[in-house]
Amino acid sequence: MNYSETRNETMLYNRVGRSGLKLPAISLGMWHNFGEGENLANQAALLRTAFDAGITHFDLADNYGGGFAEVNVGNMLKSDFEGHRDELVISTKAGHRMWSGPYGDWGSRKHIMAGIDQSLERLQLDYVDIFYHHRPDPETPMEETAQALADVVRQGKALYVGISNYYGAPSRRMVALLKEFGAPCLLNQLPFNMFDRNAAESGEFQGLVEDGVGAITFSPLAQGLLSARYLHGVPADSRAATEGTCLDRERVSDELLEKVRALNEIARQRGQSLAQMALCWNLDFAPVASVLIGASRPEQLVENTKALENRTFSGEERSLIDSLTAA
Repeated sequence: MNYSETRNETMLYNRVGRSGLKLPAISLGMWHNFGEGENLANQAALLRTAFDAGITHFDLADNYGGGFAEVNVGNMLKSDFEGHRDELVISTKAGHRMWSGPYGDWGSRKHIMAGIDQSLERLQLDYVDIFYHHRPDPETPMEETAQALADVVRQGKALYVGISNYYGAPSRRMVALLKEFGAPCLLNQLPFNMFDRNAAESGEFQGLVEDGVGAITFSPLAQGLLSARYLHGVPADSRAATEGTCLDRERVSDELLEKVRALNEIARQRGQSLAQMALCWNLDFAPVASVLIGASRPEQLVENTKALENRTFSGEERSLIDSLTAA
């Protein structure tokens, strides 16, 4: 099947910072649902549906699914997307623990250079479009990490480099170093949603704007809180009801759920689902070029892309949302 002939041409593509690259307003992340033991046919359907919807950016990390997300996506890129590599932006990351011993994580040159090589092998690619340092390293000199990232670009193993989960002074310093070493930072990948505004309130977004660096946000639905999932309480099979997940049950109070229901009413009046409104809310902030979503079913991807049909917010809507969610 030639997916380029069936592509949805209504997707919005945003320029990333002051670079030449554009990303789709909605990107597909493989943090969940692409690991070992996940249904491979469903994974392939998610990638195909995303591509057909104009989602040209697939985001990974070496530690997603313990490496199996890269393996699975690599196999599918080879089997389903042959001939379409230049229509895709593939990103991955290094910095979390991937192997035993003292070199298996963080930001040393040893880890970064081994990490990119291992990711390319799993993905069966000659290069990735974006390679991130996944988290700041409190011990390795930042110059070492930045130089390693710049060398990844010079060696042709990545077209761009980025950072993830960097804020404030470390972010400004890494951006400056990457520019100095000849591999300007493309973007910072940060968590951001109506209930987690740290990327904006900390000044990180403003710093990125001043530096000419873009942002891509993840967890836009606050681990499912900003969806229809919790409108009637905490489902027994939800993340909040499951031990060891990213959503703490104690956080999901009756007061919070009342706010979620009020937000849902604002979305209803906009002609959107709560999830669709939450995605558009992310895109309303400079310098956000794209919002990363996860999905367990292809239908979710289709519904999420429909969010772009109503991207703007009135002043009254912004004020109402702020009154319900701002700290």
